[in-house]
Amino acid sequence: MRIFFTSYQAINLMRGGVTFKVQFLKKALENRGVDIQLLDSWNMDFQLGKNDLVHMFNANVGTYHMAKSLQNYGAKYVINPIFYNRHPNWKIQSYLNAENIARKFLKGILSEFQMTKDICNGAEKILPNTIAEGDILANGIGVNPQKIEVVHNGVEKRFANADAKLFYEKYGLKNFVLSVTHIGSSRKNVFPLIKALQKIDVPAVIIGNVHQNAEGKRCLAEISKSKNIKLIQWIKHDDPLLESAYAGCKCFALPAKYETPGRAALEAGLAGANVVITPFGGTKEYFKNFAKYPNPYSVNSIKNEIETALNAPKNDDLKNYILDNFIWDKIAEKTVKMYETIF
Repeated sequence: MRIFFTSYQAINLMRGGVTFKVQFLKKALENRGVDIQLLDSWNMDFQLGKNDLVHMFNANVGTYHMAKSLQNYGAKYVINPIFYNRHPNWKIQSYLNAENIARKFLKGILSEFQMTKDICNGAEKILPNTIAEGDILANGIGVNPQKIEVVHNGVEKRFANADAKLFYEKYGLKNFVLSVTHIGSSRKNVFPLIKALQKIDVPAVIIGNVHQNAEGKRCLAEISKSKNIKLIQWIKHDDPLLESAYAGCKCFALPAKYETPGRAALEAGLAGANVVITPFGGTKEYFKNFAKYPNPYSVNSIKNEIETALNAPKNDDLKNYILDNFIWDKIAEKTVKMYETIF
C-alpha cells in the first residue's frame, strides 16, 4: 500500500497549519512503516495502482480539480476537509438548495460549499479534525455521514521539553503574553487581540508573518503605538527559539474567530503555557476545561480571559492531556487503522 499526500498548490507559500500537518503526519506514518509519498503532478510517469491511496488535505476550490480528476481516474482518496463555517447548518443547507435551483437556469454556478460537498462525497473516507467539523459537513453541507471518521490534529512531542532560557537570554522577557499567528488574516482576529493587550500592564509578544493587505497594515500601525507589545516577524517552526518562547510565556492567546483547533495553541499548551483560545471551531474537544474561552468579538472578553490566565498558576494538566491524546504518533496510529479499512 502506497499513500500519496496532496493539497492545494500554494500550501508551501502560505505555510499555515496544513503545511505542518502534512509534514509531521508524513514523518509519523513513515516511522510506523507506511510508504508515504508527496504526489508530484509534474511527473509524467506517475500512475496510481489498485493498492494506492491518495490522502488529500483541504476540501475547497484549491483542491477541487484534483479531486474531480481522481474521481475520473477511478482512484481512491480520503479527504481531510479542514472545513469550518460559523453559519448555522440550516443556512448552509438553504444556500445549497438555492444554488441547485439557480444552476438549472444559470450554468457554471459552483459555490465553495458545493465544491466541498463534491470533494467529500467522492472520497472513501472523510476525516474532519473535530466532531464539530463533522457535524457541519454532515448536517450543513450534506455529505454522507457514514464516511465520516474524526481524526484529530497532532503536535510534536519536543514542545514538552521546551526551556524558557533561550528566549529570555535573547529578549529579556518572561511571564509575558504570547500569540503566534498570521497578522492580517481576518479569521485570526489579531486587531482585537492587540486592543486587548494594550489594556493589560504586562509585556506581550506577537510572532507571525504579516499579510500585505489593509488589515495587516492596520495591525502594524496599532502595534507601533503599543508600549507593551513586541512584534517578531516569524520564527522558523524548527527553531528552538520558538519552543523557548512557548515555555517562557505565562499565557498564550489565540482569540481567533475560529480554530480547528489551533496548532500553535497545542504547542504552547504542551510547553506549559496557560491557554486562552476561541471557543469556536471545535477547540473545546482539544483543550477541555484546561483553557479559557473568550468571546472573540469582544475586546473586553479577550482582555478579561487573558488576565484570568495571567493570574492563574501554571500546571501540567493541559500538558499531560495533550501528551496522552494528541502527539503525532498517536494520530498516526489511528490514521493507519483508517487506511486499513479501505483495502
